[in-house]
Amino acid sequence: MDPLWQALDLYRRHKFEKCVEVCSQILENNPYDEAVWSLKTRALTEQVQVDDIEADEEGIVDVVLDDNTIRAVPRPGTSLRAVSASSSSTQAFRPSSASGRPLSGVARPGTDSGRPGTVDQALKTPRTARTARPVSATSGRFVRLGTASMLTQSDGPFINLARLNIGKYSSRPAVAKALFDYIFHHENSIREAMELASQALQASKYEDWFWKVCMGKCYFRLGMFRDAEAQFKSALKQQPMITTYLQLAKISVRMDQPLAALEVFRTGLDMFPGDVHLLTGVARIQEALGNLSLSAKYYKSVLNEDSTHIEAIACIGMNHFYSDQPELSLRFYRRLLQMGVGTAELYNNLGLCCFYAQQYDMTLTCFQRALALATDEALADVWYNVGHLALGIGDVNLAYQCFRLALSANNDHAESYNNLGVLEMRKGRTEQARAYLQTAASLAPNMFEAHYNYSSLSEKTGDLQTSYVLVQRSLSTFPTHSDSRDLLQQLQKHFQHM
Repeated sequence: MDPLWQALDLYRRHKFEKCVEVCSQILENNPYDEAVWSLKTRALTEQVQVDDIEADEEGIVDVVLDDNTIRAVPRPGTSLRAVSASSSSTQAFRPSSASGRPLSGVARPGTDSGRPGTVDQALKTPRTARTARPVSATSGRFVRLGTASMLTQSDGPFINLARLNIGKYSSRPAVAKALFDYIFHHENSIREAMELASQALQASKYEDWFWKVCMGKCYFRLGMFRDAEAQFKSALKQQPMITTYLQLAKISVRMDQPLAALEVFRTGLDMFPGDVHLLTGVARIQEALGNLSLSAKYYKSVLNEDSTHIEAIACIGMNHFYSDQPELSLRFYRRLLQMGVGTAELYNNLGLCCFYAQQYDMTLTCFQRALALATDEALADVWYNVGHLALGIGDVNLAYQCFRLALSANNDHAESYNNLGVLEMRKGRTEQARAYLQTAASLAPNMFEAHYNYSSLSEKTGDLQTSYVLVQRSLSTFPTHSDSRDLLQQLQKHFQHM
């Protein structure tokens, strides 16, 4: 069998490590074989390449040391970093994440991310899949990826960038494009990648849209968003591409301009009507802005184009659940189960839908399966929901144990602290209830229930000043909460008569 054909077949079947081995053997005999060299470059790139559109996440360095000045008090509906009143008013029906955003049907990079204003705030926020602390630094993560891939080479890196003659390859697009992907993704050397893209763009007399997109990616990685935006717009004038529209919209989202991102998506939909990726982008931004009904509408449009789109099915199912339609939500989650998505989160959602749809025979079975499949990150949420199930059937002791188990799985689970505080209040244990509620309020400052319960407990124990401060925090998070308003009026009347 021809070794080159074997390497191509391994690459086609995504067996990249074996493909690299075969290419290395060929290059030992003929180190100047450009076809094999290019194939090995692509195979090494595929081993570490990630979708930079989907897997983009802001780090603490990107958040705190951001030079882009943004208005501190943006207009309602124009910022993704400030929770607007329209989105917070849904907390009675849909809970919020640790950063105050409404919960999404699918956990994506950035769905739970907040924008802390200082380094202390960023570091105090815990960071896991269930919390909202940003990663340490995206640049550091990319460097670690490149370093780990280099260790697989027994004789060092495949291409020595310090001795690479970039000008030699810049005028040969077939080789230069594979080389750019290798430098950008595998070696994570943005300076050399940008130099290659710049010289290749000059060699093409600024007529190749691909190199403009590459320049935009380099500018974006370096934090030069305006320069990246100019490159992507110039590339779109020459050749409209879906990925370019997605990259341009990502820049607008990073600069906290959701309306500009929506305009980019609409322009892309005019060029590519019915494209699933663009429709999904619109639905995500509408959901982040708190326009949940409009977001569900776009997700339904996604399902009209792609009936197996997991994110759209999950988000529509969650929207039906929090709209008090558990039967409809159950249909969507069952569809996911039929598609082979058998995760703990899915069985947890199925259990909740069966419980609220009064299909009690399936509820415990779904939760048992969820507990069996749950990882450490999802285990706390499953036990928390089992505790709600116990409260629904009147077994307070079982609920208490479930909430304690949730805390043993995740010591920062604010909802469990809040519910334990309420149960302790019912038992008359004031000090324990105060400790639980105070912990819940500190862990989740955007959860109005903890502030209201702590305020109610303080009012009953005679600490009116603390109660007044806490009920104001509750109303700042959820302005239309009727119980908080009534408590505030009682406190104001009491202070007037003093």
